[in-house]
Amino acid sequence: MNFFSKLRLFTLFIFLFFQGSFASAWGFFGHQKISRLAVFLLPPEMITFYKTHIQYITENAVNPDKRRYVMAQEAPRHYLDLDIYGEEAIDSLPRYWKSALEKYTEDTLMAYGIVPWQIQFTKYQLTKAFENQDLENILKLSVDLGHYIGDGNVPLHTTSNYNGQLTGQHGIHGLWESRLPELFSENYDFFFERRAEYEENTQLRAWKALRIANQALDSVFRFEREVTEQLGERKYGFGLRNGFTLRVYSQNFCEKYHQKLNGQVERQMRHSIKMIADFWFTCWVDAGQPDLAILLDRKMSEEERQKLLSEEQETLKKAPQIAPQRPHEN
Repeated sequence: MNFFSKLRLFTLFIFLFFQGSFASAWGFFGHQKISRLAVFLLPPEMITFYKTHIQYITENAVNPDKRRYVMAQEAPRHYLDLDIYGEEAIDSLPRYWKSALEKYTEDTLMAYGIVPWQIQFTKYQLTKAFENQDLENILKLSVDLGHYIGDGNVPLHTTSNYNGQLTGQHGIHGLWESRLPELFSENYDFFFERRAEYEENTQLRAWKALRIANQALDSVFRFEREVTEQLGERKYGFGLRNGFTLRVYSQNFCEKYHQKLNGQVERQMRHSIKMIADFWFTCWVDAGQPDLAILLDRKMSEEERQKLLSEEQETLKKAPQIAPQRPHEN
């Protein structure tokens, strides 16, 4: 095998690694679109600042997914396996972290996911960053908070059967959250009548989002099975991605599944967008509504700029050497 053939195979391996393993909630495309659209719901006092940094917010929307491969404690922040705790878990699980620790061990909580509590942790951190006028952390934590909120609105992030691996529906995770938005979201309605609103209790709002997502779970599995039975082998086809021909869910299968879901993916994307904007706004208000124009006037030093960019670069460098704790392969 010559050098160029080896190089192509290596490139394919890297592409498949990141395409499959990093396909966590909403995928690259969905997370970036959701975070970007949330910026436009902010009030005048915030939108100029966020629009100035919209490229960073958009491009780094998937950073928390990448950290899963270099930080052992990152993976549980993206999901909560409600079914592990029983049928009434959405009602019985403690809403607040301290109460949850009193009822369960921390090891147990981390083993089955902590996304609603993590949303609140990050909300607190972002509020502090606003209070301190900390430009670097405002941007980083805005990205992180948006990502965790997006994850909490994905039905498959509320179950241990997160990729259909327990029901013979392997790959449903990437289908629902990545392939469907990529194919159909250009026709979604992302017009919002109301801008960001203050949330009195962000912790309870996180649990409300999780409840709505979990209630949609039955449809996610049932309709996929119905369309699979209808189409049989026509479920799959081949598509070109980044110069590589890959086996993917066929256009016909995706259209029929998307139609049966009856706007479910669109609704969850809309929930995510509005919730992110509400939380960013709430953090800013709780911090005393600091003047963000001051931060616009302060240019980041080259050292600060490089620090913001280094996280993703370091993750890409290390990720292939570290096995994921909970892969979401397509």
